[in-house]
Amino acid sequence: MKKVFVLLITLVVFVSCKDDKTSEAEMSSEEKTTVAEPGKTLKQSDGLIAIQGDFLYVDADKAAVFKTPTQMYGVVIDDKMNELNEQVKQYKADQYTMVPVTLRVRMIENNVENQWKQKIEIKEILKVSKPSPEENDVIKLGSK
Repeated sequence: MKKVFVLLITLVVFVSCKDDKTSEAEMSSEEKTTVAEPGKTLKQSDGLIAIQGDFLYVDADKAAVFKTPTQMYGVVIDDKMNELNEQVKQYKADQYTMVPVTLRVRMIENNVENQWKQKIEIKEILKVSKPSPEENDVIKLGSK
């Protein structure tokens, strides 16, 4: 009886450890292995950058900006931007309150005249912080 039990366990282990022979053509893009650049993690190799700054979306103007200490960016208005806007609402004293955030973004050159030179497309929201009450930076968008 003991030999049968050992044989049965060996068979179960062997069958459960069998390699899946799915061809690469049959695999979805998410199942394929992504290889990082040498010396970098997968996140560092995905073409996105982490960026810290202040976010503002003014619904009346349908305009969003992201301000770092050295530059301003337009923000692509999409589902991820709307998700961020929902998260920052709790910290806004008025519609022009800029909220500190940390994001992972894709940079996009903006060829539209009279707009920011670069736009960001938000891919991941890393952190949303309460604005410092000492900061009086106010940016108003629009022609009002």
